[in-house]
Parts: sequence; structure tokens; C-alpha cells
Amino acid sequence: MGHPKKAVDSMEKFLTRTARLEDLNTLLEFEQGVITAERPYDPTLADDPITYYDLKQLMVSNDAEVVVVEYESEVIASGYALKKRARHYLGHKFYSYLGFMFTHPDFRGKGINAMVVEALKDWSEKKGLTEIRLTVYDENEAAIRAYEKIGFKKHIIEMRIE
Repeated sequence: MGHPKKAVDSMEKFLTRTARLEDLNTLLEFEQGVITAERPYDPTLADDPITYYDLKQLMVSNDAEVVVVEYESEVIASGYALKKRARHYLGHKFYSYLGFMFTHPDFRGKGINAMVVEALKDWSEKKGLTEIRLTVYDENEAAIRAYEKIGFKKHIIEMRIE
């Protein structure tokens, strides 16, 4: 990507759309970017090469939406929403789980992730999903701040022991 940060001057230059199968190679690169970013926070991850997602399946599923943001015809960000069944004791039967949040480093801090989340919220609402959740590593303070800025609140912390 040859776009310096100073080139990002207007949100009108960004297009949010549903991912297409021809985006798959770029999205696979983004997936590795997510893994690289999260590896320092998670000592339980297996050695590379690993993958997190079945992106092709998510892209064709009626219960998922993969979105991308384009800048000058290049895909620069991604995310997905997946309809999941809630635990039986909760007040909602299904919820929308957000994942695969990635923004190319040249475009971070510009509100691009908020555009992804907004598109996924719209999809979730159309599917009748009023509960929206995501997971983030407790030590990933920058991500937590970014999600809090767009309305997410901490809910539960998962703990572990070896």
C-alpha cells in the first residue's frame, strides 16, 4: 500500500461494502495481520502458520456478513458479524458476534474501524439481532479504547490458568 497517512483527508473517499470472493487473498493477508497483532497477548496460540477464520464460508453464509472498506479501489479494512446462539439463560436467543477487525496500518486512527462496526451493526439490525458482542484481549488497551469510543462497554473478563 503506497498511501501515506497524510493522503487520508476525507471520509467520502472511503467505501464500505460487502466483501466479495475476489477480495479473499487480501483478506487472508489481513487475517495474518490480526494474528500477528494478537500473538503478544496470547501465549496459548499455536506456532505459525495458523488461521482463525474460514473466510470463504463466512462470505457465503446467510448467518454472517463480511465487510471491507475501500480507499482508491484498494481494500484497507475488514470485519465480520456472525449470528450466534446465545446461552440458554440469557434474555436474547441470538446475538451478533463481531470479529476479524483489521485496518491497514497506514489508515489506523482515522475512524475506519468505526465505519466497519457501523456497517456490521446495520446488518445485525436487519437480521433482528439487538445484542452485539466482540472479544478483545484485556492487555490490548488501544483496541479497548477504540471500541469504547464507539459505544462498547466491558462486560466480562475470561481468566485462565496453566
